[in-house]
Amino acid sequence: MAYDELLANRIRQTLSEQERVDEVKMFQGLCFMVNDKMCVCIRDKDMLCRIGNEQALIALENDNCRQMIMGSRVMKDFVFVEAENLRSAKDLDHWIGLCLQFNKVAKPSKKRKK
Repeated sequence: MAYDELLANRIRQTLSEQERVDEVKMFQGLCFMVNDKMCVCIRDKDMLCRIGNEQALIALENDNCRQMIMGSRVMKDFVFVEAENLRSAKDLDHWIGLCLQFNKVAKPSKKRKK
């Protein structure tokens, strides 16, 4: 599992004011769960943002990101943002802000039975 530890630390800092943040290894990287809901993940040097379908459509038209595709399935609520588009604190804050905004209305994933 490879991910950019520097980017992980930047995300930790940005999310530090949130009440409940957990880190979970998934999607071949590291995911940050906010209030038991997937919020943002890192894979390699890219950030996977859960921003909702409506915001994803806007972002795909206006920003430097790409849709998440899993197998042949388009994951409508998610976009990947490449590392070069996360260099400044302002850029990172923009994407994390979109993730946190959607997190408020996002449905939590179903808990797996053990």
